[in-house]
Amino acid sequence: MIRVEHLSKRFGDLEVLRDVNAHINRGEVISVIGPSGTGKSTFLRCLNLLDPPTGGRIFIEGQEITAPNANVSLLRQKMGMVFQDFNLFMHLNVLDNLTLAPVKLLHKTKALAEAKARELLQMVGLAAKEQAYPAELSGGQKQRVAIARCLAMNPDIILFDEPTSALDPTMVSEVLGVIRRLAGTGMTMVIVTHEMQFARDVSSRVFYMDQGVIYEEGPPAQIFDQPKKEATRTFINRIRNLEQLIEDYEHYDIYALTTEIIQFCEKHFLGPGQRDAIIHLVEETMQLCMGTDNSTETLRRREILRKTGGLSLFISYSEKTKQINARFTAHARLETILNRSQDTDGLGMMIINGITKGKAVEKIEGDRVILDLPL
Repeated sequence: MIRVEHLSKRFGDLEVLRDVNAHINRGEVISVIGPSGTGKSTFLRCLNLLDPPTGGRIFIEGQEITAPNANVSLLRQKMGMVFQDFNLFMHLNVLDNLTLAPVKLLHKTKALAEAKARELLQMVGLAAKEQAYPAELSGGQKQRVAIARCLAMNPDIILFDEPTSALDPTMVSEVLGVIRRLAGTGMTMVIVTHEMQFARDVSSRVFYMDQGVIYEEGPPAQIFDQPKKEATRTFINRIRNLEQLIEDYEHYDIYALTTEIIQFCEKHFLGPGQRDAIIHLVEETMQLCMGTDNSTETLRRREILRKTGGLSLFISYSEKTKQINARFTAHARLETILNRSQDTDGLGMMIINGITKGKAVEKIEGDRVILDLPL
């Protein structure tokens, strides 16, 4: 249904896409994943020529839309797009947002357009909101209206550009539920997403993009469980877990680490209680390990960490067992991560033991001291 040959895109001296080749069959759901800044959204925008490609060719149902004489407007009507920031007309109510394009571009009567719009609003669970204005809707409701508006044009293909990235985590599931329902109808879709479990559940194939190319593609089981290429394996491991290296506690950005933990919890739909427990556990452990004063012992430990590569933090979450585990590692010269001499009143250890599901397990393996903290 879509064929892409040697697609490239430059913005001045910046090469965003280079020699991208792909095919998408009718009825397929393709999820596009990868690190930020690797051209995923640009790839989508090139498919419907919102960003004209610098080079290469794109075919939709056998017709080249990049050809000089192509009727781009007609071909583009076959391909709807849902953006991350909704793009609704704020001065129009929901029903008018859905009927404007079918009346103006498809030349439908107002009555037919409204009948179709109401059918679509029923499908996305917003039949009661047809007279509401976008300012009166939640983020999840706005995105569901945007999906219904796209469907009102009867597209053959829908492109989703990170449809949940602008939403509060509590609203993500309602939008993903609508997309899952569309996938069940056989709609051809290409979805740029950071929702990995969703991509795994809904996709026919997954494109992993890196450095402006489709670096690896395959069925979800292959990409998420047995990726063939090293960069894919590194990315999949990183999104499942959180890794940080703390080399200098005095100058370390604890706020950036807290933000990473919050994003990790949002990815895995962990609740506020679990999020706060991880943050407190990490803070208390770091304080016990590195100290908060300038005593001789504290300065000695910080010097050891500085010379031996710092303190590594690895947080993992198992969707199968629902188990969260925090692991700290450092050079064995540190002797212990839970340096109890820094905890004269025992409060730090009481907090740690109160958060963990079992006692903190500390051991030395080779030249590393390892601390496992199950939550």
